[in-house]
Amino acid sequence: MTDARDAAPDGDPPGLPLDRLRGFLDDTVPDLLSGPLSGRVVAGGKSNLTYEVGDGTRSVIVRRPPLGHVLATAHDMGREHRVITALRDTAVPVPMTYAVCDDPDVIGAPFYVMERVDGTPYRFEAQLQPLGAARVRAISERMVDTLVALHAVDPESVGLGDFGRPDGFLERQVRRWKQQLDASRGRDLPGIDELHERLAESVPAQGDPTIVHGDFRLDNLLVTGDDEVSAVLDWEMATLGDPLTDVALLEAYQTLPLMMDSVAVSDVSRTPGFISGPELRQRYAAASGRDLGHLSFHLGLAYFKLAVILEGIHYRYTRGQTVGSGFARIGEATVPLVTAGLAAVKEKS
Repeated sequence: MTDARDAAPDGDPPGLPLDRLRGFLDDTVPDLLSGPLSGRVVAGGKSNLTYEVGDGTRSVIVRRPPLGHVLATAHDMGREHRVITALRDTAVPVPMTYAVCDDPDVIGAPFYVMERVDGTPYRFEAQLQPLGAARVRAISERMVDTLVALHAVDPESVGLGDFGRPDGFLERQVRRWKQQLDASRGRDLPGIDELHERLAESVPAQGDPTIVHGDFRLDNLLVTGDDEVSAVLDWEMATLGDPLTDVALLEAYQTLPLMMDSVAVSDVSRTPGFISGPELRQRYAAASGRDLGHLSFHLGLAYFKLAVILEGIHYRYTRGQTVGSGFARIGEATVPLVTAGLAAVKEKS
């Protein structure tokens, strides 16, 4: 997994006691790694912690929840491991999984271990721009095509028929993100309660359910030197539900860099050649056969969800519970997202 990384201090990286991990791996997958382990936090994640752990010859990836303030319905390692494992033999590129542990006594939290896949999680315009507009266009189109492939997977056929409760999915999303907001509310956020109320009052009929990723964007994909998608990562929000929530969230991520000077999540959509929101909709609709003519509610929900996610990160950062850099200004994005969400839900569908 090619990415910028935080240098690990002498000994264990934050939140990952390597001796305890070593004992678990010896018991569960004894041939996976041998000898003393070293590890480092993989930079770029804003929620669950991702580590690269190796023995000097081979390395794997370990995922665990963030340090402190873990919300009851978030950061479920077992669900994330399950969906990646289920998708292994589909057209959706995912890493191979090796082991999962739901006993918090082993390293201090549930975790799972998966394959280290080569590729770059493009997060910044500065990374993409040197590739040139044609390659940027191809990468962003393949991003959309990968989302189409995910939504084409029959959940029953891969053992995920009970992975979520599609009936009432949109109503639960509105309710869930309000609960997440209330659990991480540490300051006044103008307009956010109005946005929630408008969403709660205007839930539409939902489309046929699919596997939804829940946080689909370019820097949650690994891209090879040949501009192919080698893996989809960060499945912590995956479930069964309305696929248009993924489409709307991807479009919301596209517009986020236009709302602020600092980079709250990613600014790749500013790169010349990167697919625009209207083009994204057109490509997805043509390949999937789904009608995207009425996305106002879904966009409003996407902006609300993003606002709550970033506010939760801001909440943890201000309390010293988030590992990594780049968090100091992330709270600046919350109110602009709320404003965009209100504009979306006020549009006539």
